[in-house]
Amino acid sequence: MRYRKLGHSELQVSELALGSWLTHAGGIEAEQVKASVHQALDVGINFFDTANIYGYGAAETVLGEVLQSIERSSYILATKLYFPMTQTDRGLSASQIHKQLNASLQRLQTDYIDLYYAHRYDANTPLEETLEAFTEVVQQGKVRYIGLSEWSPTQIQAALSISNVEQFVASQPQYSILWRTPEAEVFPLCVNNGIGQVVWSPLAQGVLTGKYLPGQAPPSNSRAANDKMNVFMEYTGLPLRDDRLLAAVQQLCPLADQLGISLAQMAIAWVLKNPHVSSAIIGASRPEQITHNAVAVDVELPETIVTDIDRIVLPVIQELRRVPGASTAN
Repeated sequence: MRYRKLGHSELQVSELALGSWLTHAGGIEAEQVKASVHQALDVGINFFDTANIYGYGAAETVLGEVLQSIERSSYILATKLYFPMTQTDRGLSASQIHKQLNASLQRLQTDYIDLYYAHRYDANTPLEETLEAFTEVVQQGKVRYIGLSEWSPTQIQAALSISNVEQFVASQPQYSILWRTPEAEVFPLCVNNGIGQVVWSPLAQGVLTGKYLPGQAPPSNSRAANDKMNVFMEYTGLPLRDDRLLAAVQQLCPLADQLGISLAQMAIAWVLKNPHVSSAIIGASRPEQITHNAVAVDVELPETIVTDIDRIVLPVIQELRRVPGASTAN
């Protein structure tokens, strides 16, 4: 495993982080979660990502239980808040930050969070209030650093313009071969202000494994076939199960074959090739998936392969995003 500095923080994060969005929130059994977390540690992953909304606390609870046997200083723990936990509990008000943080600390069975994210921008709360509350929890020692997830460049710049408050060190956008929106504005703005990128869905919800074939039903053991995990597959801004997209992904397989690696390994290596990326979040329903994906950190993609990837996927991406009604939002 390799490690990169996260923004202007002192955190050295593994190039791969283990996420818990769908898997730890009920998609897989607790024993599989335990096995996956321990396998992540075995391959050198020191970065674990969760959120209070994942399973309405379930992901934090199971992760906290598994990590209890691990020395706290040996890993970096990130969680988030914003989305509604009840009919009245949501957003980034000062009261919610304090309330939700305390609940997350209890579920995670820890005294502090290394990285606490604003899971989305809260237009209903003054930004100054949010940042002042984040500053308070950092000063209290409950949080070491703060981050943001899926904020627009305008929203990030507004936060940067507020003085005498804690500054963000991490941004968590979606980023993959199939979703490149952050490259245009978010990455440059963040790098100029000491904010590192911890990207999610580098495998595009599993599509970049190549296991989904055009014109065919998804494999029975796949995310797309799992009703507990497939509900968010279209949440990426692109119709991931469109046959045109799946056909393009199949054309990427020979490129990976040329390198002697899997398509998934190539897709993760593509993300890590970007110097703005500090870490890429992977999910796993089985420990062996972690071992397999960890190989990607040692893969150096030739520029000829990168050019061929663009030649294959960019025309299809552009075509799909021109479809009336298609989402282009992060």
